[in-house]
Amino acid sequence: MTEEVHVTWHQHQVTRQQREQLNGHRGCVVWFTGLSGCGKSTVANELDHRLHERAIHSTVLDGDNLRHGLNASPQRLADFGPDFARRFGLGFSEEDRRENIRRVAAVADLFASAGIVTLVAFVSPYRRDRDAARRQIEQTGTPGDFIEVFVDSPLDVCQARDPKGLYQQARAGTIRGLTGVDAPYEAPEHPELVLKSAEHRPEVLAGQVLEYLRAAGKIP
Repeated sequence: MTEEVHVTWHQHQVTRQQREQLNGHRGCVVWFTGLSGCGKSTVANELDHRLHERAIHSTVLDGDNLRHGLNASPQRLADFGPDFARRFGLGFSEEDRRENIRRVAAVADLFASAGIVTLVAFVSPYRRDRDAARRQIEQTGTPGDFIEVFVDSPLDVCQARDPKGLYQQARAGTIRGLTGVDAPYEAPEHPELVLKSAEHRPEVLAGQVLEYLRAAGKIP
């Protein structure tokens, strides 16, 4: 038997435009995508620091951080019981990765609607999932509120950095399904920005994104 659910959208008394006017800048989502070790989180955090210095309201949604809570694995949810953990926990299958991105897109949309510059740093390997995130963000805002940033670094550079030891574990066979090794990564075809993280320091790359946000009218 299918459970019937009645859900109604409640309009807020304070509008997005009023929140943005109070903040002095637009809300948007800057979506950093790329292989593990390419520098997504490093650049996002450097940009967050730069925005904070300029009194811009921003936040970082980091893939690893959200997998500690909102997108936790079945193992992390074990205390809630095996059925709950299996139903709501997320691993790294293609289906689970898709739900991972769907959840974070919904959260990012809420932040952007509150007038916050929302910096999302997720591998997000599949184009269809990033495209779905774009549609969601731009449906509640306006075209241009989703800014896809491809942090482009060759696989061998990412493997040499290997800040989490994931590539070493993949080579040893202790983990499977690592993006770029034995799971696919679909690079963006038309990103708003491409950052060459093997060629420039994070400070330079963050500056490039900052300049884009200025030119796009998202921040003063």
